[in-house]
Amino acid sequence: MSSIKRKSWSIIAALCLAVMMTVLAGCGASKGASKQDSAGGKVELKLAYHLPVDHHLSKSIEKFAKNVNEKSKGQITITTYPAGQLYTDKSMNDAIMSGALDMGLNSTAMWTTVVPTLNVLDVPFLLPTYESVGKAIDGDLGKTLGAEMEKKGVHPLIWADYGFIQFANNAHPITKPDDFKGLQIRGYGQIPAETIKALGASPVTMGSAEVYTAIQRGTIDGQTSGQTAMYARKIYEVAKYLTVTNHAFCEFVVAVNKAKWDSLTPDQKKILEDCAKEIQDEIRKETKGEDEVSLNKLKENGMEVYEVPKSEVAVWQAATEQVKNDFIKANGEIGEKVVKECLDASK
Repeated sequence: MSSIKRKSWSIIAALCLAVMMTVLAGCGASKGASKQDSAGGKVELKLAYHLPVDHHLSKSIEKFAKNVNEKSKGQITITTYPAGQLYTDKSMNDAIMSGALDMGLNSTAMWTTVVPTLNVLDVPFLLPTYESVGKAIDGDLGKTLGAEMEKKGVHPLIWADYGFIQFANNAHPITKPDDFKGLQIRGYGQIPAETIKALGASPVTMGSAEVYTAIQRGTIDGQTSGQTAMYARKIYEVAKYLTVTNHAFCEFVVAVNKAKWDSLTPDQKKILEDCAKEIQDEIRKETKGEDEVSLNKLKENGMEVYEVPKSEVAVWQAATEQVKNDFIKANGEIGEKVVKECLDASK
């Protein structure tokens, strides 16, 4: 081979070596940057909810986001999107599971199609007091339900109490299960409908916006919902009788996309968990207070109120036992487990 050819090959070889070194250096730099991002980079999170901005849960979520932003000192930035700006309650869960949304506040009722065991909160008379609800959510029940949600790719961060569910009607006072016979009562889901049927009434399906007019016209005799919702929708204008059963509990949850959660550093997770615990406790106290205020306002506006005494809860439990048995049958071992966890928290 001539000296010119040898020189040309040497130049080509040198150039190839230089390119390879550049590529390898680039890969190393990229790998290093990725580690740095995951180990201590700043995180931006989008948090959506569909409730109006003046709702007390909305105010608590805004406070949570503000606390995280301040305490993380710029390491975490939560941007909130209220009143369905990004997603409705029906579309939000899919967005969280897919990663299109980092985190969102939604009712557990909307999660039951994905995590059926969350229906346990609607199984009647398992958690009859605020104390039993708190004990269950903070204890074994919360852990079990959380693990079921994790299986679906979401991490529950905040359990946000919304309040107990009651019965209102415009036919006659309801003081015992037998008083339901012959009534047409609007429910809001499968288990509420089963509960109404077990008590001897006929369940009716319709949107919450239709309830006021339906009672007013006599299309239905009554409905089941929380007393805060009853007051907000002025049900006292069309329904004279309120029975405080505390038979079911409405819960909301702030869920985080699990892949996003797993990508956070231990310090970032701790900041989120500390702020979540703080706001969760505040929401619990506020919800109990809101329930009490709404109940007094319903009384002031003319509703005749009967509160089921603790001594009579067993009678109502017996009347609706089939609902509990059907829930266990439908959910198997995990259904039996969460029912027991509720009952244990109520002891």
